[in-house]
Amino acid sequence: MQVSNANNVKIYNLSAGKSLPEWLTDRQRRKLQNKDVDIRRRLELIQDFDMPTVSNCVKISPDEQFICATGTYKPRFKSYDVHELCLKFERGLDSEVINFQFLSEDYSKVCFLQDDRYVEFHTQFGRLLRMRIPKYGRDLAYYPPSCDMYFVGSSSEIYRINLEKGRFMKPLQTNATEINCCEFNPVNYLFGCGSKLGHLECWDPRSRQRAGVLDIATSNFIQDYDIQGVPEITAMKFRNDGLSVALGTSTGHVLLYDLRAMKPYHVKDHNYELPIKSIEYQDSQDLVLSMDSKILKMWNRNTGKPLTAIEPGVVLNQLCVFPNTGLIFLANEAPKVLTYFIPSLGPAPRWCTSLDSMTEELEEKTENTVYDGYKFVTRTELEELGLGHLIGTNLLRSVMHGYFMDIRLYLKAKSVADPFAYEQYRKSKIREKIQEERVNRVRLKKLPKVNRELAEKLMEEDDAQKANPRKRENKAVNSILKDDRFSAMFSNPDFQIDQQSEEFRLINPVMSKLDKARKKRDEKYSLMNQFSEVEGADEREGKPSDEDDSSSEDEHTWSKEVRLEHQKVTRERKAQEKAQEREERRQARLFEIKDGEEIGVKTDKNKKKDVKKPLAERLQSLEITTVPTAGSLGNREFTFSLKKEKKISSKTLEQNRQHQSERRKVKRAGGSLLEKPKSKFWQGKKVK
Repeated sequence: MQVSNANNVKIYNLSAGKSLPEWLTDRQRRKLQNKDVDIRRRLELIQDFDMPTVSNCVKISPDEQFICATGTYKPRFKSYDVHELCLKFERGLDSEVINFQFLSEDYSKVCFLQDDRYVEFHTQFGRLLRMRIPKYGRDLAYYPPSCDMYFVGSSSEIYRINLEKGRFMKPLQTNATEINCCEFNPVNYLFGCGSKLGHLECWDPRSRQRAGVLDIATSNFIQDYDIQGVPEITAMKFRNDGLSVALGTSTGHVLLYDLRAMKPYHVKDHNYELPIKSIEYQDSQDLVLSMDSKILKMWNRNTGKPLTAIEPGVVLNQLCVFPNTGLIFLANEAPKVLTYFIPSLGPAPRWCTSLDSMTEELEEKTENTVYDGYKFVTRTELEELGLGHLIGTNLLRSVMHGYFMDIRLYLKAKSVADPFAYEQYRKSKIREKIQEERVNRVRLKKLPKVNRELAEKLMEEDDAQKANPRKRENKAVNSILKDDRFSAMFSNPDFQIDQQSEEFRLINPVMSKLDKARKKRDEKYSLMNQFSEVEGADEREGKPSDEDDSSSEDEHTWSKEVRLEHQKVTRERKAQEKAQEREERRQARLFEIKDGEEIGVKTDKNKKKDVKKPLAERLQSLEITTVPTAGSLGNREFTFSLKKEKKISSKTLEQNRQHQSERRKVKRAGGSLLEKPKSKFWQGKKVK
């Protein structure tokens, strides 16, 4: 609970504090209340007194036993029992409710005016009837003697529905184009409706004749407050004396009239120029409560002297005052229905009589104890000052890990213990002053070690933004150099921008184009600041097209630079690939001999002989002894035969060696026999 003291009037906000989510279990709610002090100390006058998103209307039943509210989204109607201080039932609706009216003493019969021209009649079990009116409605009123419902809206007619006969009656024709509000006088049942033209038309429901018209334009308040045009009447309220009426206008004024006079006896200005939404009379204190979408004001009916005001900080929709009490409900553009208790307006209701004592006990005091005339010192400081013997006396007040002592005693002890403390204090102040002056001097900008060009470019942009008056008006954007999230970009070498990469070279023409356009625009602004436009000077030959031509030329130049850079990058890539292929060709290529292969003249001859052999002999010569076979279930088996290795005797080797040596001795060279005579140039005789 929060307490404000505006104009020495205490206002208790009973809806303040943290709200718990609906999906929490009872155990989780109790756990949160034990942990959070704010949740534990909050005061919830009515349980679940809120809407999903927005509350539109809130009213008290005539028997003062139920509080009903409508809201959205989704559209719904909630009824709260004041004796149980909780939700009695909740009912979903098809459309958003503009206003509703009780047809009985309790919640059992209610009429809803919805924003899609539908009117719904609900009973205790639910919706009874749904019907549509010809025009969009804005307000409704109920006439109990004949059971007639009156509806006004975006039409000049007042629609009537007789609930006893269950049919529309002949509408009442007014002089207005649109009607914003309507109400029955609680004493004489005079029906009043406020129009868009600023007229208050009063009708007698018995004769269905117009009793009179009150035009607010005839009063002098329009000239006194310098109002342009005639304001609309957006809210009205009859007083219980049967003669007084309060009218709220679209310009934020409240006019108090006596029905027997044509001019208001008092005019109250809200000074916000917002339409008045609700007006209520507080007869016990002779006050008027007027509310617009921003503030609720309470002021004296006769003098206009303000009592207090409530400005919750959200858009307000409707005002509801519990009769003869100081309890106020405000429907607003927030989930919670605001609840305020003002003891100056009246006592607490009978169903919460303990509210008077609870407000005093649970009032939150946010003021902290301030020791202006005391100095906090630790035990070590006391020993240094030579005041350790004062511990335990009335001169020291122990707090936490130290003591509070009188500031005068502290200054005296300080001057005795350290006579040169003033000189040190004076030097420190002079040092701080010199340091402040150094900060204001012009300092050289130091570039970081990493990405120096980018840092220099960002510094130039900051300087240009400070110098340009148009950019100065825009919202300031923190520079990347001052942002800690990008500090590694200018300190870590891993973030160094590679200006030779293809990505950078392709995007560089675009960045240079933007830099040129920015510099050109800054030069233009600087020139514009040096000259002023001559009044009456027009172009004789039409609008100049220099800017369009220059922009088209810049676009052509930019696209040409991008295309040339792309071609250059492509050529360099192809040249690099060709050089790599050439280098690979120069290097010696090595090949590996397959398993079981041999290279030589003898092996070639053996291969030719093997080709002429049949397949069986070739397989036998290869000595393939393993034969794989596959089974039906996917298994495989190998059959092989073991052979003994043939050993060549030393005698055979010696015979082969002697045979080869004898063959070499008998061998004759036959190279000369195979040579053919070579042809020579003709030298006089023919060579055969």
